[in-house]
Amino acid sequence: MTTRHLDTGTDELLCSVTGHVATITLNRPEKRNALGDTLTPALRQALLETEADPDVRVLVLTGAAGAFCAGGDISGMGDNLGGATPPRTDDMVRRLQHAQETVTLRLYDYVKPTIAALPGPAAGAGMSIALACDIRIASTSGCLVPAFGQIGLSGDFGGSWLLSRLIGPGRAKEVYFTGRRIKAEEGLELGLFNRVVAGEELEAACGALAGQIAAGAPIALRYMKENHNRAQATDLKSALAMEADRMIRTMRTEDHKRAVKAFFAKEKPVFEGR
Repeated sequence: MTTRHLDTGTDELLCSVTGHVATITLNRPEKRNALGDTLTPALRQALLETEADPDVRVLVLTGAAGAFCAGGDISGMGDNLGGATPPRTDDMVRRLQHAQETVTLRLYDYVKPTIAALPGPAAGAGMSIALACDIRIASTSGCLVPAFGQIGLSGDFGGSWLLSRLIGPGRAKEVYFTGRRIKAEEGLELGLFNRVVAGEELEAACGALAGQIAAGAPIALRYMKENHNRAQATDLKSALAMEADRMIRTMRTEDHKRAVKAFFAKEKPVFEGR
């Protein structure tokens, strides 16, 4: 199986496609893969390119050198507030909203299944980004840390919305208020992690799961994700109507017809996304 590498414009973000699986690696090891003025735009562009790539059916997002993402780069957080004429609050709010929508919301609405592979800590906005993925697999060193309260901040990148829906508002508030670290085993118990594996097994475990999902029917997978995402914000009647619409649409695909023939022939179907 061949691997092709995508040009991200920076060494701070690596992106490759092997088979039908794209892997995006946050690569600022000296900063624990913290977001920044170079990494964040590159990540935004990589998400757009891999989502539009017809060869990509699953996305794996991970971090280099034993960390997932440390969130925002604290060393540069005060820079925007300095100077003789500090920027207006409204302007800063708009910039942050844009950053959040083009990363967290883009990941959440990404039309293909996404897997966050956590070799280590996902802190602050990094935790939010991990939670925006469909599936999370952590090494035994993986953990989630809000980290905002310790530096006098309230939180961003959708962490409060995402965490509340995954573990309930009471637990989510406790985690944010105290800033406590959710270690791998607790994350597994709470359902925040789908699996926890030894560090040396993380890449293989994520690759195997991504490959298994990528072998599925792309159109059906896209509709499955859409059904589940929208079900959280709608009533049952609306969810039934949406499921009926998507079900009939998938029945009309060539992939469904091919799968039916393979079923009766006792063969494994090969899906083409048509």
